[in-house]
Formats: sequence, structure tokens, C-alpha cells
Amino acid sequence: MQKIWIYIMIAAMIDCYEVWTPENTNASLHFLDIKRTCRKARQSKGKLWKICRKEHKILEEINKGSQLATKECQYQFRHRKWNCTTQRKSLRRVLLTDTRETAFVNAIVSAGITTAITHGCTSGNLVQCTCDSKKKVLSHAEDWEWGGCADNIQFGYRKSKQFLDSPHRRKDFRTLVLFHNYEAGRQAIKKYMRLECKCHGLSGSCSLRTCWHKMPPFREVGARLLDHYDGSFKVIPGNDGKSIISEAKPHTKENLVYSENSPDFCVANKKTGSLGTVGRSCNATSRGIDGCELLCCSRGHHTKVDRVKKNCKCRFSWCCEVVCDTCVAKIIKSYCK
Repeated sequence: MQKIWIYIMIAAMIDCYEVWTPENTNASLHFLDIKRTCRKARQSKGKLWKICRKEHKILEEINKGSQLATKECQYQFRHRKWNCTTQRKSLRRVLLTDTRETAFVNAIVSAGITTAITHGCTSGNLVQCTCDSKKKVLSHAEDWEWGGCADNIQFGYRKSKQFLDSPHRRKDFRTLVLFHNYEAGRQAIKKYMRLECKCHGLSGSCSLRTCWHKMPPFREVGARLLDHYDGSFKVIPGNDGKSIISEAKPHTKENLVYSENSPDFCVANKKTGSLGTVGRSCNATSRGIDGCELLCCSRGHHTKVDRVKKNCKCRFSWCCEVVCDTCVAKIIKSYCK
């Protein structure tokens, strides 16, 4: 039964043609198909089904979070051999394995959902929650006090966990890995809440400040998870059958973990879901991950020169007119062979 739920959630994350929205409008392709997930949740009648049946506004925020996660994944991996494609068949194959790429996708989806639900509380889109009302006493070390509209990270964390974790009743090894990476995504937000303040006082003297907690920017969350992807830990089942153990040094709940080695994404392979890097744009002058040598897997690259007309040598002509010449600029682009 547990394996069935894992495949259901994977299918929900890759069946991108029927994305749930309240108006049934077409949405851009992204990881999570909420409509499909809720349809499958009907069988369990658990916490997930309760959210699907009664909390449609929460589902809207979850949908936004999935879109946010997909865009961020594609940004962070734009120069990588695997570029976080949402091409359906390719993504299906990638997510059926337990590699570093799958770990990142699960973590960024969890982070995206947590962010979107928390923002829904702060913006007033959700009636189930408000700003974080937890008040603290005046700080004696600084002239500031708690106030403003703090992000209700506790509510976003809890709802994200309910939606993603609750379908999995039995905790086999693969589910433990999945849960760990979901939690890593939530920790990338919760642990890095920041203090924002507003000054009060005559003539901007800032004699007193009102401060509140805010979530980190999601671009920062994505970059942090990418760092954890680069330093991810390969794990094996613990002897007790209820834990995971890293093969190298011990991991923390912030680290991403995986159990299978990633395929070679250099060439197209239907079995692994690799689309290859042939035709990918690369930077011929860079020796980094976006450089042609690495991205093209030492196959070489070719260049294409585009000529683009644009305004140049603009000057102001009396009265009241800007006159420009037309120049032709050469744009050189490199592509993997």
C-alpha cells in the first residue's frame, strides 16, 4: 500500500496537463498536479482528503507554491546538465529514481508550498490563519519591540507537512528519504527567518523600532537548497529499519539525501529520462558549470552569430526630440554539439 502511495505522489508531481485551479483555467507546466493528488486521496479519507474537500483556498496557495518551486528549480539548474525540465516523460523517469535531482525537487516543492501558504496568511488570502500573533516583550538590549505583521511560518510549515507527508502511512526506506528531503525544504525557510524593522520617532530619529519576523526571499531559499544538492549525502537503511544512515559523515535535517547515483545527463537516454545537452546554450569563455567544456561533456560546441539592429548614438535635438542612429550589433552564441 505504501509503494502505491509513493507512485501516486510521483505521478501527481509529473502529470502536468491537468493542474488544479479553482476556475479550471490552464496553468503553466509545473511539478504538482493537485487535482490528481486529491482524486487519489479520496481513498484514504485522511488529513490530505480533508484539505482537498474543505480547504480550497489552501489548495490555491499550494498550487502557487508548486509553480514557484518549478520556476526556482529551473533557474537554479539553468546551467546544469539536467536543467529541471518539465518535459513530461523525462521528468517521470527522473523522479522514479532516488537520486540527488529527485531530492532537490522534493525539497524545493516542500519549500515552495510552505512559502506560499505562509504568504497567504500574511496577505489575508486565507481565513484559517492571520499574521503570527505571538508577542514578545520589549528588548532591553535594543530600543525595539515586537509588532507589525510577522509571517506565520508555523501554519505554513504544518499545512505543508500535512499535504505532503500524510498520504504515507508506512515508513519504509524510500519514504524516510522522501520525508527527510521534504523537511529539508521546510527547514531552508523556517531556520532562516529574518528580522525586519520599521523606525518610529520625530523626523525619522528611529528612537524606537517595531520589528517582526519575515521569510527569506525564495531565491535565497533556492540557492541554499542548491548548495545542499551539491553537498548531498548518500544514505543507506539503518539497522533498526526506522532510520537512514549516511555512508560518509553524519547528515543533519537540513542536508539533502539520496540513495541512488545520478545517471549521465550528457546524452539522451529514454530509460533514465536524460534529454542530453546537444543544442544547449553554453558560455564559451567560462570554465564553470555553464562553460561549454563541462556542459557539452567535452564534445565541443559551435557558434552562431546573430546581427541585431538597435538604436545608438542618441542625442537630444532642439526642441524636444531624441534622434538616434541605427547600428548593427553582433551577438555570438555558443551551442553544444
